[in-house]
Amino acid sequence: MTVTAVPLQPVKRSYLTWLWIGIAVLLVGAFLLARQGDDYWAKSQRGWFGIDPAIKTTASGLQYKILTPGTGPHPTDSDVALINYEGKLRSGVTFDKSQQPTPMPIAKVVPGFSEGLKLMNKGAKFRFWLPAKLAYGEKGGGPIPPNAQLAFDVELIEFLPQAVLDQYQQQMMMGGGGAGGPPGAGGPPAGAAPPPGM
Repeated sequence: MTVTAVPLQPVKRSYLTWLWIGIAVLLVGAFLLARQGDDYWAKSQRGWFGIDPAIKTTASGLQYKILTPGTGPHPTDSDVALINYEGKLRSGVTFDKSQQPTPMPIAKVVPGFSEGLKLMNKGAKFRFWLPAKLAYGEKGGGPIPPNAQLAFDVELIEFLPQAVLDQYQQQMMMGGGGAGGPPGAGGPPAGAAPPPGM
């Protein structure tokens, strides 16, 4: 039995060049798609992705990680927290950072920040990841774009009821305030800085 081989036409060199260019474009595209979710927090903290078992997610969607545990009771909506904090966009860009301990009225900050503060106790350091709906939402604000997911590192130094601080401030205005202020407050808050979300 004889088999007759059918000769194939040679492939033009330009077709091979285009084939290799196409393969290269596909590889670059696949690499870029893989990196799309590989942002600052995905690489360093794994927040928003739930990969780290130490990260907890609340029913609202707030994610948090305890960096340093604290002790004692938790603040409530009627308290003012004295905190150090740093806020970052998902890209890792810092949009806000306290320069000194900053008083934050818990009921007057964005919902996710408020919820996170109420999980903490004195001396604790937490990292929060806020979905946009618990932060600035569709409007954004200042350096924060619309629908931005935010991350915060927060240290809770102290907290006191708003009523105690109001009473102390009234005493100071009347000239009857003694040095030192409320116990543990480090003196009165000198004009509360705008809290996250205000």
